[in-house]
Amino acid sequence: MKIVDILTGRCPNCQGDAIFPNKSLFSFRFKKMHDKCTKCGNHYSKEPGFFMGAMYVSYGIAVAECIIVYLLSSMLYEFEAFDINLLIIIGVMILLLFPFNFRMSRIIWIYMFS
Repeated sequence: MKIVDILTGRCPNCQGDAIFPNKSLFSFRFKKMHDKCTKCGNHYSKEPGFFMGAMYVSYGIAVAECIIVYLLSSMLYEFEAFDINLLIIIGVMILLLFPFNFRMSRIIWIYMFS
């Protein structure tokens, strides 16, 4: 299934090789990425600047995460409309999930154009 392949970060062409050498979604080496699949030779970057469009996917993921964190926080705690504690919680979650967003946005972008 495509969703499982996206979540595991497999090649969109053959589903054989991982796009990122490090399997962990939460890693300090989250930027390192293979140029092409070692099994089928599929190039992940179609042209220079290809991954600039992944910023839009990353933005969508971050907005969804912010909404989820806001809803969960407002259910667990009673915040005012513009409480600084809520903004701090959302900011910390964005920083903690940045490696995940970076990798998932690139993987989704690759799958959109392959």
